[in-house]
Amino acid sequence: MTRLAPLASGGGGAYLCGAFSCTEPSPMSDTTLRFDTLEALRAQVDAWRKGGDRIVLVPTMGALHAGHLALVAHAKAIGRRAIVSIFVNPTQFGPNEDFSRYPRDTETDLALLAQAGADAAWLPSVETMYPTGFSTRIEPGPAAEGLCGTVRPGHFAGVATVVTKLINQVRPDIALFGEKDFQQLQVIRSVIRDLDLAVTIEGVPTLREVDGLALSSRNRYLDPRERQIAPRLHAVLADIAERLARGMEAAPLVTEGIAALEAAGFGPVQYLEIRDAHTLQPVARAEREARVLVAAYLGKTRLIDNVAVVPA
Repeated sequence: MTRLAPLASGGGGAYLCGAFSCTEPSPMSDTTLRFDTLEALRAQVDAWRKGGDRIVLVPTMGALHAGHLALVAHAKAIGRRAIVSIFVNPTQFGPNEDFSRYPRDTETDLALLAQAGADAAWLPSVETMYPTGFSTRIEPGPAAEGLCGTVRPGHFAGVATVVTKLINQVRPDIALFGEKDFQQLQVIRSVIRDLDLAVTIEGVPTLREVDGLALSSRNRYLDPRERQIAPRLHAVLADIAERLARGMEAAPLVTEGIAALEAAGFGPVQYLEIRDAHTLQPVARAEREARVLVAAYLGKTRLIDNVAVVPA
């Protein structure tokens, strides 16, 4: 167990702001505890529980940004102890995906967590998560079908397995997930429900840049020209969502949206679909709450986003 110091601050207090969300960070933690072994982590969690503390888990793959830190701030607001896991999970990456180049900067991440007020950072190794002889794999149900489940085969089995392990390791009262990965959030909810795991899963609205781009660790892959184009992704989704809310049919809006993205410089567009917000089944019209979901490449960078549709 290691005690971590926060980054030096210039004073005045920073704000984590996007187009639709602005949260003041929690006060700095005097000590953010780093755990590299499961035994030490569980001993600390048990001690906190004996003291009556509520435990909130924020699972991440590191390369932390303001969206992650907003999750930490929310965790502190709803619970006594915020634990952030950092683990780049190899089983959720396909053979031609970006596992090897996924951004990693552990020391900066840990300093940011101290500044955000996290109580603990859990940094399991690959050997801890998948020891020799590990053979269990959780295959999620219908929520994993279509969308990313089609274009990234095996991805959600990797997600479901690692999240289940993290929840069993930390044993939190609540686990927080950003809504940017909306299908992932629904997959996790279904796994937790089906396996009767004693944890509440809470989705947190996507934090955005002022121009609408959803915060993502992969945004750092974008070159300056691509970064200028990237906000069009959200703009196209928001336009579709607004027209769906007024009762328009989904199919022509999807066709127009794909054409608009391709004209802006995206491609290939892996999917742009309108799904029921609860069942993730395709819908022809937004007769109840729905989501417009997209995955598209901009250069070599794969971006995903989604926008809620609330019928008028």
